Amino acid sequence: MANDSKIVPVPVLRRMPAYLSFVKTLQKQGEKYVSSTRIAEYMEIDATQVTKDLSHTGISGKTRVGYEVDNFVEILDDFLGFNKMNNAFLVGAGSLGGALLQDKGLRNFGLNIQKAFDVDKSKIGTKINDVEIFHIDQFRGMPTECNVAIGIITVPADCAQAVADLMVAWGIKAIWNFTPARIKVPAHIAVQNSTIYTNLAILFNKLHGQE
Repeated sequence: MANDSKIVPVPVLRRMPAYLSFVKTLQKQGEKYVSSTRIAEYMEIDATQVTKDLSHTGISGKTRVGYEVDNFVEILDDFLGFNKMNNAFLVGAGSLGGALLQDKGLRNFGLNIQKAFDVDKSKIGTKINDVEIFHIDQFRGMPTECNVAIGIITVPADCAQAVADLMVAWGIKAIWNFTPARIKVPAHIAVQNSTIYTNLAILFNKLHGQE
């Protein structure tokens, strides 16, 4: 976040995209207003939690009417940063990295993967979804030249720290880490870990815990 006034608790940030998605669905259906109670029912949480969460954003509702849908979408899109395009480099154009490159929907949420990097010579010079793949040795200097602040790591876990070190050394300010490894970076570098294996372990625990 740009300043302390916009620092929001992580659990709140995890709920907000779901609020936005729900209200965007209502918007497409032509609805003009939505209440915190209706959002809460969709989320299966208390309406006071919804109101408290949205108090961080500046969105205001009308008594007995609720939130104006178009205004809600515009403000929350802006608050979450989804309406501003952020350039990124991806390192690791294998199966997971390739899937992210194929995901055209990321641009709808403000993420533009400009270039990808790998060490597999058979991939160098090829493109996935119009994103060219370069050798990792060509990473040097490119973030600054291309105005890129975000690095995405989709390499094997044992390579993650080396890639993170490279990103930090050449100007990356935020890292989205998809590996199980917990990378170590300077305090000023923003890191978000999104390990699918962790989610899989939680899912398996819930599934087998019910047996």
